[in-house]
Parts: sequence; structure tokens; C-alpha cells
Amino acid sequence: MSDDYVFGGTAEAEVAPARDNNPPLSISELSFALKRTLEDRFGHVRLRGEVSKVNRHASGHIYLTLKDDKSAIDGVVWKGAVRGLGVQPETGLEVIVTGKITSYPARSSYQIVIESMEAAGAGALLAQLERLKARLAGEGLFEAARKRPIPLYPRTIGVITSPTGAVIRDILHRLSERWPCHVIVWPVVVQGEAASGQVAAAIQGFDVLVPGGPIPRPDLLIVARGGGSVEDLWAFNDEGLARTVAAATIPIISAVGHETDTTLIDFVSDRRAPTPTGAAEMATPVLAELRAFVTDLERRLDRAGARLLEDRRVRLRAVARGLPTRPEELVAVPQQRLDHAASRLLAGLERNRAVHQHRYATVAGRLSPLLLKRDWERRQDRLEGLAARLERSGRQRPDNDRQRLAALSRALATLDPKRPKPGFARIDDEGGRMITSAAELSPGQTVNLVFPDGSCGARVEGEAPARPRPSPRPKASVPDQGDLF
Repeated sequence: MSDDYVFGGTAEAEVAPARDNNPPLSISELSFALKRTLEDRFGHVRLRGEVSKVNRHASGHIYLTLKDDKSAIDGVVWKGAVRGLGVQPETGLEVIVTGKITSYPARSSYQIVIESMEAAGAGALLAQLERLKARLAGEGLFEAARKRPIPLYPRTIGVITSPTGAVIRDILHRLSERWPCHVIVWPVVVQGEAASGQVAAAIQGFDVLVPGGPIPRPDLLIVARGGGSVEDLWAFNDEGLARTVAAATIPIISAVGHETDTTLIDFVSDRRAPTPTGAAEMATPVLAELRAFVTDLERRLDRAGARLLEDRRVRLRAVARGLPTRPEELVAVPQQRLDHAASRLLAGLERNRAVHQHRYATVAGRLSPLLLKRDWERRQDRLEGLAARLERSGRQRPDNDRQRLAALSRALATLDPKRPKPGFARIDDEGGRMITSAAELSPGQTVNLVFPDGSCGARVEGEAPARPRPSPRPKASVPDQGDLF
């Protein structure tokens, strides 16, 4: 019998309300309890699905959704884990992720915190690669116009590859056979997650070297790796590495994989080689062939010089046939003309001397020392007269100036208001300022009368004189302009 019904005596049964001893939970308590349950039950899971709704936040976190044909789950990649992802999430890419299931209490939803991500298969990798190739091609990174020419005779070659593989030995052996030059090897790993970053750092390191520095700046770079699967070569499909290759200022030859292998840096590099050995052949000429070529040029130059000399010799012989047999006959006529001119030259000089001598005698007859002496004496008398006049004028002028200055001093003393004449007095106010007008005086004002022999005080009596009014300025007369009507 249920406890909800109570029987006693003849009383009728009464229904009691149901009671629960469990305390009520808050929404937050329930959300965090579910969060702990999910994290304890699903510590780490591995999921496979298609990426959709990729949102790269400004903080560096990536928010996305993983889905299959029936369900979907939200995912988040924290900023610190983004760089360690095997592939970067893109919409439509099928991936395998590893992470921890947790919940987001603010929305009461669960999600996966992704720690690693890799492509679900070769097909997904190639699909991602094709989308990246299309985007870079749209930016013009594959254009042939931006590719730099390979130097014909490099002095220094930089090789970026693994230092322990057969690739570096093949390249060095081929370079020593064809074109012995200075080779700088930058060791890197050529497979795995760190490969793309190390190769990009090596390219940037070579690129910052300056010509003439302690480390020679390479004229050419070779990025080399042996063959392998798509996954093995995937590091050379990295977008950051491709952009580094495109931005380098040193020409780069890509030699990754075998002839049938193709990576992303093959499209952005300046030249693609089918194999690392082919890159060494592409980067250098054959020294023996160059020597043979130079030797052939020397032989051709010798033959050309011999033909030129023979041609000049034949032409000289042809011209010599039209010349006299004796060389003296070539200069006989000019020599005769020279003799005639020389004989006429002596007679001409004699006649020229006689003409000038006659003209000199004619002019000398009109010249006499007495004429020159008379003119000199006349000029000397004139100069002595001017000197005497100048001396008299110099003596008289200071006397005249002194007399004039004395007269001006007497006149100035006479007109000096501070020294009144006899019978006159100067009026000063109490401050010693000279009064020059009656309008400056007022009744009862104390003044000082200054005489030539002394001064005395006085007081002004009577009424103050009226101050003169300024006379009105006459109006300008306006001429009569007449009437237009």
C-alpha cells in the first residue's frame, strides 16, 4: 500500500502531496556538472569529419564545425595550437582531429578542443593543395614574368637540404665535375612538421647576406630533397614556404622529389629541376665544354686574323700596280714646286724689308726730340700752376671755415633761450620746464623768472587767458559739374 494514503478509524482516506528530498540545482551547477562528466568520460577522442564554418578570430583562435552526413559538432583550436596543426582548416576539407570533449556552459552546448589535425587521406590533401594553388595563382605568384634568370657562371651556390642524405652527395659530386665553385650547405630537415619552417628560415638567412661580407652571398639557391609519397613531400606544399620562395631576391631552383613529383614551391621558384642532380646540371655550365668553346673561338679568331691580313695584302698589291716603279718619282713634282717656292720666298722677304725700312725713314723725319721736350715743359708748367693754386686754396679754406664757425657760434649764443638777453627774462615752471605760451599759465601758479644775471620767483595774477580755438579746416571747394538735364 502506498504511503500517500493514510487510514485511521472511520476517517476517510486523504491524498498527501508528493515530496522529493533532492535539493534543486541551479542552471550553472547543472552545466558544470555535465561539463565534468563529458571531460571525465571522453578525455581524448579522435574524430573524422568535414570542416565547415571556419572562423579565424582576431585573437588567433579558430572556431569551426565538424560534420558528417548526419551530425555536426562545434570545434575550437586555441591560438597556441594553430601553428602545430598538420593541415590548416578549410571549408570542405575532410580531416581527422584529436582533442578533448568539453562543453560551453554559456550556451549549454558541447564542443571539441582540437589539439591536432591531419588530412583524412591523399585525396583530401590533393584537394586542399589544388585550392591553395588556385589562390596563389590568382595572386600572380606563378607568373613567368616575375621569375628571375639563372646566372650563367655562379661563383657561390647555396644548397638547402638534409646534410646526411644521398641528395647532398649527388649535388656536390655533380658540381665538382661540371663547375667547381664555392658551395654553402644550409642543413635542414626535409620531412615532417618542422621542415617547412626550417627551409623558409634558410631561404631568408641566405637572402639577408650582403655581398662582400664574411659569408659569401650565393648567386643561386637549390632547395633539394629525394623522392617520397605525397605525405612525405607535403612540407614543401606549405603556403608560408611558397610565399617565402616567391619573395626571395636570390634565384631559386626547386629540386624536390623525382621527375613525376610536384610540390607547390615548384610553381613559385624561378626554375624547377626534375631531380637534385638535374638541379646541379641546370645551375652550372660544363667547364670542359667552356674551355673547348674558348679554344674554338681562339682558333676562329686566328683564322679570321689571317684572312684579314691576306685580304689587306692582296689589296695592297693591287694598289701598288698603279704606282710608279721608283718611289722617288712620287715626290719629284712636289719637290720641284717646293724649290721654286723657296727661291721666291727669299726675294719676297727682301722686298718686304725694304718697304718697311722706307716707311720708317719717312715717319722718322717728322719726329724730333725738341718737339717732345717742348710739349713736356708745357705740361710741367701747367702742373706746377695747378699745384700752387691747390696749396693756396688749402691754406685759405680752413681760415674761412673757422670764421664761419665763430659767427654761427655767436648767433647760436644769441638765440639760446637758456641765456636771456639783457632786458628779457625766461619763465620756467616749478619743475624747471620753460613756458612758451600764456595758455600754459593759470592764476596763482608759481613761476621762476630767469634773467641774465640771476633768477627770482613770481606768482601769476589775474584771469587765465582764453585758450585759442583751432581754426576750422577750410572745406575743399567742389567744382560745379553742371547739369546733365
